Amino acid sequence: MKTIKSKRDFERVFARGRRYNDSLLRIRVAPLDEGDPGRVAFVAAKRLGNAVFRNRCKRVLREAARSAGLPIDGYDVILFSTHNTHDSSPEQVASALRRLIGRAGL
Repeated sequence: MKTIKSKRDFERVFARGRRYNDSLLRIRVAPLDEGDPGRVAFVAAKRLGNAVFRNRCKRVLREAARSAGLPIDGYDVILFSTHNTHDSSPEQVASALRRLIGRAGL
């Protein structure tokens, strides 16, 4: 799975992307140039808790992204965890992610 790593790419997604929210996660989706492979980023803010808490949130997000079929060609997607992500199963988060992807029209 290709991931977004550079600050410049994150800023581009924030500038050009659209945001979609759910109680289990938030996503930001930005289109890429024609033919580019899609990429994904997983974010857990420090305000959520300690490193163990944040790492669990990112593990749940990674598994949910695999289940939901990310990355999608032609789109960069950033997944943000919430407090509810930690206590949810990857299947629940994947279901919420599929709903958000549907709302985004992907």
